[in-house]
Amino acid sequence: MRGEIIGVGTELLLGQIANTNAQYISDKLALEGVSIFYHQAVGDNQDRIKQVLSIAHLRSEIIVLTGGLGPTDDDLTRESVADFLNRKLELDANALRKLEQFFAGYGREMPSNNRKQVMLIEGGRFLENPRGTAPGQYVEADGRHYFLLPGPPTELRAMVTDQVIPIIRSIVGQQMTIRSRVLRLFGIGESAMELEISDILKNQANPTVAPLASEGEVTLRITAKAGSENEAYALIDPVEAQLRQRLGKYIYGIDDEILPVAVGKRLSARGQTVSLVESCTGGLLASMITDIPGSSGYFKQSWVTYDNEAKSAQLGVPKELLLTHGAVSEECARSMAEGARSRSGSDWAISITGIAGPGGATQEKPVGLVYIAVAGPDGTTAKEFRFRGDRQQIRIRAAKNALYSLVKRL
Repeated sequence: MRGEIIGVGTELLLGQIANTNAQYISDKLALEGVSIFYHQAVGDNQDRIKQVLSIAHLRSEIIVLTGGLGPTDDDLTRESVADFLNRKLELDANALRKLEQFFAGYGREMPSNNRKQVMLIEGGRFLENPRGTAPGQYVEADGRHYFLLPGPPTELRAMVTDQVIPIIRSIVGQQMTIRSRVLRLFGIGESAMELEISDILKNQANPTVAPLASEGEVTLRITAKAGSENEAYALIDPVEAQLRQRLGKYIYGIDDEILPVAVGKRLSARGQTVSLVESCTGGLLASMITDIPGSSGYFKQSWVTYDNEAKSAQLGVPKELLLTHGAVSEECARSMAEGARSRSGSDWAISITGIAGPGGATQEKPVGLVYIAVAGPDGTTAKEFRFRGDRQQIRIRAAKNALYSLVKRL
């Protein structure tokens, strides 16, 4: 069954917020065998909303709209769908009582404009929203199934899981499911990777194989459609084995196992800890690690030592070393990592020092020159990198390479 998602809100078109709802809904509906072929975004304009609905009606059986269910004049989703389907909007007395009770629970009187949120499309039904004032709606017309959901992700996600998915399952009937396995690679570029597996990419059917590039790393998504989860993974397994045979030395994780997760899993398995010292990345590496729940079990502490005096005072980097080799050098990176390991008592320590730009470079030490060192129980390793890109790209690539350097040691 084909589906598409329409994000309603001028803020989406202005780039003020990212449409994470479409990503979430696509993932959940794929598990139920719904093939999402299209995403649309449209502003808060009734004529344009009806235009995208007319396009969706021609090519999709399941149409999910997000946003535009609020109480203000520019919240036009329910009105647009009702007008497009040539159906009336009717005030639902029971839903109105619930909404009034919601406000009363906070000791407030309900503003009159909230009444529009309980106007139900003729022939439709409400989808309860326990986290907000805007209930969703479901309506079927001409063999098309319309789901109207609020825009805030904290409200939408629970509604998808608890209310939309059961309806989808009743619609789909004989359930098909779509499952994916994501292989995460580091140390090889997208074009080089494609050359290694060009025959697999050319001959794919079910499952499909799709290469995806992100900052400093690449992924391969293997996707299969089958009658059950087990059948889907049975299709995925031999293709994954082929890919591992050719690219295994670059694969560090699967599915949601991004680099910080891979580091955490390996450290936890060993019962070991890590500390960090950063210069040009300014704490970005520490942020990546501590974004992962449970990181307190293996992450001890970090330093951001931009200034040379701080490198000496906090980490014991010899001033003579800094005068002779400079802060951006392999020698300094090694000393920083070893100082961090010694002073923190961690099993491992990572250091990053470099020039993120746009200023601070010389002919001998250009923008993008970065040194990364890893100090551990079996000694210290250090490596020079020459990254390209703007300041943020260089910082991200440095932090990811630092994580991968530890993954390899572990």
